Amino acid sequence: MDKRTQRKIFTEYLHQNLATASMASIETGISEENTCRLKRKLEKEKLLWKVEEKLCKVTNRSVWYLTTNPKLIEE
Repeated sequence: MDKRTQRKIFTEYLHQNLATASMASIETGISEENTCRLKRKLEKEKLLWKVEEKLCKVTNRSVWYLTTNPKLIEE
């Protein structure tokens, strides 16, 4: 899977689901290292937002749930 494909899959997954980077990694099959890299790039491009902080279903740590869907952002 090339990087453009990974970006598209990651972006579309977070458009339809609120998830942590770890959760998205498992669901999409993209390595956690790459989901973190994609997360940073999308944040810098203002295409990814942090929605709420709560426990991750994978790591059981307090982390941010993410989205690429602007309709899910609280204003």
